[in-house]
Amino acid sequence: MAEIQGQTEHAEKQSHRKILIGTVVSNKMQKTIVVEVTRKKAHPMYKRVISIRKKFYAHDEKNETHPGDVVKIEESRPLSKLKRWTLKEIVRKTALVPDVNVDIDAGTGVAAKS
Repeated sequence: MAEIQGQTEHAEKQSHRKILIGTVVSNKMQKTIVVEVTRKKAHPMYKRVISIRKKFYAHDEKNETHPGDVVKIEESRPLSKLKRWTLKEIVRKTALVPDVNVDIDAGTGVAAKS
């Protein structure tokens, strides 16, 4: 602890776990989401910037994410065969469009909402 002009600073315990930011691709499993992380990297020979995408399975305890959400995931102990990450926070929620059932009449081609 360091003292600065009579005030004490408490050093927070820092985690050495990796943290990634990505987009939720799927949430069709129970308490599991699939997060796609996109990284930009220069090609070793051609020096052109390319996008590298990788999918990670993460644990979502409350099932609170939806496809399109930008989330922050943190490395954790193995939770299943593929899950090695946990949801840390939701950075940005996506705008959800409500499902509207539309029936199209084959004879007239007019859409009727039900």
